[in-house]
Amino acid sequence: MAKSVGKLVPKVPKVPTVSGVAAATRRASYSASTKRSLLDAATALFTEHGYAGTSLDQIVAAAAVTKGALYHHYSGKQALFEAVFERIETEAAQRIAKALKKRRDPWDKALGGVRAFLEVVREPSYRRVVIQDGPAVLGYERFREQEGRSTFAHVVEIIDAVLDAGDWSLDEQMRLTFGRIFFGAMSSAGETVSSAEDPELEARRVEAAVGFMFSGFQLLIGTSETLPDALRIEAVPADPDDGTDGASDDT
Repeated sequence: MAKSVGKLVPKVPKVPTVSGVAAATRRASYSASTKRSLLDAATALFTEHGYAGTSLDQIVAAAAVTKGALYHHYSGKQALFEAVFERIETEAAQRIAKALKKRRDPWDKALGGVRAFLEVVREPSYRRVVIQDGPAVLGYERFREQEGRSTFAHVVEIIDAVLDAGDWSLDEQMRLTFGRIFFGAMSSAGETVSSAEDPELEARRVEAAVGFMFSGFQLLIGTSETLPDALRIEAVPADPDDGTDGASDDT
């Protein structure tokens, strides 16, 4: 009878001991520290030697970890490079966001964002990892996808600041079109600045050119220019009576 009663009593799960919790915390802390060491070492080596000139042996030696520890966190050199790329892009986006946040005047905000972007592209790690090696290592599509997730939103914010300065009612798609055009222009300008013999001088040229373009918007706003009809583009609905499905009219 005692045995049958015992079977009906649910088993109480074991509660982790204090020492067990402490051990798990230490393991998590060690894992995070190892990952951070790998990222720091890889960032420094990729910046100095480039992707092709850096080996996994160099990275684990600089990070003072084993290859097994590296493969525990990353599948290989390209995966580690992508993590470094994402980290640099995230930090760059944060710097641009900080520059935008401090300003209220739309023109000051726009130029402040451009200035922050031009400072970022002159950083050695950004120049080597993002601009020089990024497209080749990640592939163009993956490179644009990563870049678009981090800095594109802030480029759109810069353009919104300019467009909102005027009494213009642009739809969301047209705003994104302006953003994509400006993002492409700034990406190209970033490549020019990073590869220039005198990056500081080239950055001043780009900033002056962008400021001149923004002054055109200011002039339009000052004259109370209305929005051109050409910018009010709407999708053309499909003709429900057109049931040809591309078939030839030839008989």
